[in-house]
Amino acid sequence: MKTKIFAALFLLLPFISKSQITPEDIVNRIKKQVTCPWTDQTVDTFKAGDPRSETTGVAVCMFADMQVLKEAVEKGYNFIITHEPVFYNHLDQTENYSGDPVFEEKKSFIEKNGLVVFRFHDHIHMTEPDGISVGMLRKLELNQFAVNGSQTFFRIQEKTLNEYCEELKRKFDLESIRVIGDSELKFTKMAFMAGAPGGQRQIQVLSNDNVEVLIAGEANEWETYLYANDAVQQDKNKAVIFLGHTKSEESGMEYCAEWLREFVQEVPVHFIENQPNFKTF
Repeated sequence: MKTKIFAALFLLLPFISKSQITPEDIVNRIKKQVTCPWTDQTVDTFKAGDPRSETTGVAVCMFADMQVLKEAVEKGYNFIITHEPVFYNHLDQTENYSGDPVFEEKKSFIEKNGLVVFRFHDHIHMTEPDGISVGMLRKLELNQFAVNGSQTFFRIQEKTLNEYCEELKRKFDLESIRVIGDSELKFTKMAFMAGAPGGQRQIQVLSNDNVEVLIAGEANEWETYLYANDAVQQDKNKAVIFLGHTKSEESGMEYCAEWLREFVQEVPVHFIENQPNFKTF
């Protein structure tokens, strides 16, 4: 009789253990799936929680802000994969925030709800092709216009700057977009640079003869903004469209969730969109 029971349990074991997966297990799978070597010098580490706890679901996001954390808890997901920092600085260093009421409440919420937070930034950019670019170019519908397969340079059908900005506002559900340039500028040559690569890199791309319009994430106003304004005042055919950091990369994390579902099937994987972090009046 005991032999039969043990035999039955043995047959059921794969099904019993199928849902038993930890955040650490998932990250180990990610390390095997990216096409680049996993580097020790990276911000892609666990930021909060116990990596060896049982995963109830995966929430993928651009920023692990309070809205995302609360939605994940409502859905019953305890593992958060975020692209950007959790605690207000690139390295998620928390020493300076000790006692700060905003930091302490966020930290307490994470602990109280047993959340585990992992940042996935460097290696999704380093993998081939860059996962953030894959999702963003799909959202922007630019793949067919890529110059020699580039993820940066594109040649589109002629539009005015105003027409294209209206398209982007509808596509990303934005109230407004920051733009430097003549609204009636007609252009075909454009470039896309996600996130915050730095003003000098943005200026280098914008100065390229094969770029009339740059779609950017964010920049310091004394760098890219100043350069673009000077170019416009010199009557050069240049313009910059600033989507903001979140919207210039977020569709890449939506793609990341789809990618994760290919090799994480024990628990649900869900993309959570960030709500706009500011309003215009």
